[in-house]
Amino acid sequence: MDQWISFAQDRWYLIVGAIIVLFIVIGIVKTVVKWVVVLVIVGALIVYGASYKDKIKDIGATVISQVSDDIKDKTISALTSEAKEAKFKANPDGSFLITTKSLQVEGKPGSDEVQVTFLGKTFKMNANAAVNAFIEQAKKNA
Repeated sequence: MDQWISFAQDRWYLIVGAIIVLFIVIGIVKTVVKWVVVLVIVGALIVYGASYKDKIKDIGATVISQVSDDIKDKTISALTSEAKEAKFKANPDGSFLITTKSLQVEGKPGSDEVQVTFLGKTFKMNANAAVNAFIEQAKKNA
């Protein structure tokens, strides 16, 4: 039901246009063809409205991906700018924790992934060149 409400709110002009066309067809055409055209228009609206939820999901996934990429870019930028003040802490299990004013990086030596907390949001990142350079700088600071 929610997808139909979203469809009606976002595509109200399409529904109004279909209703106008229906009234014109009903007023002009006087045969069985009239009802075939009416059924085709109503069917097209139903099919389009039913697939509308999938289109919203696709748009949402694209936006989330773009936001995620933007956050990761800002994280890399913060890694490079805050590397000189990073504090390295080695844990007894071999893992490490690096902290700065806006970042927290956790991982294990030799691992391909680290867990990053940036501005209160936690996510995993690949240990690329920038992350590895940040880790090395934090070790030097210790």
